[in-house]
Amino acid sequence: MSPPERIVPDETEPGIVALHLKRYEFARTWCDGMHVLDAGCGVGYGSAFLAQTASRVVGVDQSEEAVAYARRRYGRPNVEFAIGDLLALDRPDAAFDVVCAFETIEHLRDQEGFLAEMRRVLRPGGTFFVSTPRVGATNEAPANPFHERELSADEFERLLHLRFDEVDVYGQRRVQTARHRLVQRLDVLGLRKRLPFLRPASRLLGTPPMAEVTLDRIEIAPGAIEEATELVAVCR
Repeated sequence: MSPPERIVPDETEPGIVALHLKRYEFARTWCDGMHVLDAGCGVGYGSAFLAQTASRVVGVDQSEEAVAYARRRYGRPNVEFAIGDLLALDRPDAAFDVVCAFETIEHLRDQEGFLAEMRRVLRPGGTFFVSTPRVGATNEAPANPFHERELSADEFERLLHLRFDEVDVYGQRRVQTARHRLVQRLDVLGLRKRLPFLRPASRLLGTPPMAEVTLDRIEIAPGAIEEATELVAVCR
């Protein structure tokens, strides 16, 4: 079964939602009182989350269906949802204090053009947050049908340095017990992924099943790249 193109919290297991919402929680510290762009906002749950502290949030997505849903479900007085091209936004230069683009860059073929556009709309001294799945090597033909190009950690950081002077890369991962990590390392045949009925066994190893993971059981930390499932960068 192919992975979903976007997360719809009302139709998704809480643990999967938490994995995505964690990045917004991480960025929200920088959004207090700020004008924020959520680039590739999907159905808008992250934009609404940021709007709890930001002065204004603009969520942009190319999908008319997603934007219509976002307006119905997550409309707020300080949130605007708009259909737009992330390579050519209908926004002036230096329009935002903070730009967030979570799990977006891998969906685009022109990744350098995307980063140039994010830099254009970001004010001097502003902060750009961007995340992408961690893969061992850059993949030009990903198995995920919605991904155009998946980036290795080195390539991800190299691209970001083309447009931003300061780039700090963090690793996001689910917090697991030492016993659970040991069992995963010993599973060289990948049985847990191939046999879904084994996944709830993580509870016996002290780690909640993925469907039950909460925000406090997920961490975004510097220097944790090799164990990460996603890369999160803070760029200035």
